[in-house]
Amino acid sequence: MGSFDCKGCVPDTVEQAASIRELYEKAASALKEKGLGDGNPGKKFSVPVLWDKEEGVIVNNESEEILRMFNSEFKDFEESAGDSIDLCPSNLMSKIEAVNSWVYENINNGVYRCGFAKTQLAYEEAIESLYKNLDKAEEILSKQRYLCGSRLTEADIRLFMTLVRFDEVYQVYFKCNKKAIADYPNLRNYCRDLYQTNGIGDSINMDHIKTHYYTSHPTLNHYAVIPAGPGVIEDYKQPHDRDRF
Repeated sequence: MGSFDCKGCVPDTVEQAASIRELYEKAASALKEKGLGDGNPGKKFSVPVLWDKEEGVIVNNESEEILRMFNSEFKDFEESAGDSIDLCPSNLMSKIEAVNSWVYENINNGVYRCGFAKTQLAYEEAIESLYKNLDKAEEILSKQRYLCGSRLTEADIRLFMTLVRFDEVYQVYFKCNKKAIADYPNLRNYCRDLYQTNGIGDSINMDHIKTHYYTSHPTLNHYAVIPAGPGVIEDYKQPHDRDRF
C-alpha cells in the first residue's frame, strides 16, 4: 500500500518509538527483566496506551478504563482548579452507566458489527439496532443538551467519538448508509457543540482518522483509496443551537 503522509503526527519524545508495536515490545522486555512474563509482546498492538515512563511499561490499553482514570486518578495533575471538570459526578453515575451500556452495544460497537458482518442477516440485525439507537439519541437530545441532562459527562464523550467519525468513515466504509449524522438535526448540532467544547475539537484529526481506517483492512478496501469528502469538520465549526436548553 506504500507510505502515507505523517503531517500532524506527534513524535514519541519519551521512548522514541516509531510505532505502537515498539512500545509493546519495550514493555514486554521490561516486564521480563522484572521476572514477569517471557518477553513476548503478543500479536495485537492496540491503542490507546497509558504508558508509565518511569517503569517503562503499559499501565492500561482499554479506552473505557483510561477515560475513567483521567477523570479521577489524574486530578492532581490538572493545570489549575479552574480547569477542573468531573465527567463522572456521583449523582449521575447510574444514569451514565445506563447510557454507556446501550450506546456502546448498539452505536460504538454497532458500527463495527455492521462493517464486519459476514452474513446478510448479521448486517441487517446490526444496522437495524444501530439506527434504532441513533433515533433514540436524537430523541433524548431534542429535550436536553446532553445525554444525561444539563451537564457534559463521560457518556457524551463516548458517543461523540463515534458520531464524529460516522459520516466520514462508517457511512461509507462500514455500510452504515441509511442516514448520515448530518440528517439528524439534534445529533448534528450536538456534534457541533461538543466539537467546539474546549479541548475536544483539538483532539480530532480527521486526516489521521480516515487514513487509519481506509488503509487498515484490505478485505474492506483492497487498494487503500481514501474518500475525499464530506468534510464534517468544517460543518462542526459552525454555530450550534444547543444553548437553547
